Amino acid sequence: MTAEGVVTAVEPEQAPLLARRYYSATGTSPIVTSLAHVPEALDVAMPFIACVLEPSAIPARTKEPVIVRTSAVLECRYCLQTHSAVALDSDVTAQEVLSLHGQPHWTEVFQHEDERALLAWVDALAGERGGVATAAFERMRMHHSEPDLVELTLVCAATMMLNRYCSALALPTSPATLQRLAAEGLL
Repeated sequence: MTAEGVVTAVEPEQAPLLARRYYSATGTSPIVTSLAHVPEALDVAMPFIACVLEPSAIPARTKEPVIVRTSAVLECRYCLQTHSAVALDSDVTAQEVLSLHGQPHWTEVFQHEDERALLAWVDALAGERGGVATAAFERMRMHHSEPDLVELTLVCAATMMLNRYCSALALPTSPATLQRLAAEGLL
């Protein structure tokens, strides 16, 4: 294992030609710098990640709690820290973020029934094996349309995939993100 993770980050000057367009002058995520070892994967993974995780008809204020809660359930340090900061930028309060971590539990903080149904759905998807309990599905359907159900399930499932990837490779959280979370009392 390297000081920053299991694999060495591919620096911009060593990046294969196919990977270079995913590098930014202002900084590149560890997901990109690790996937650059297999640059052809970037052309599939990055558009998929952007399509699923970025705001769409479903706003970031709805998607980010799904990502943070999923990451808390699966104990992915990198995704939990990174998306806790993103959630703050998406109008999720520090208290709500902490509750998604389980301190206190989200059921004590989120009061709108549509959010509670969604977070119960996330807990069922990310925290259990096999199919999802009928009660969680019915509760979700009461508050979310079928297209939203599909998209939010995809957000959770894609986050689960990324959680396993980031945890397995021990991707490092940026110092700026860690500083921000510390300033917000989230570390």
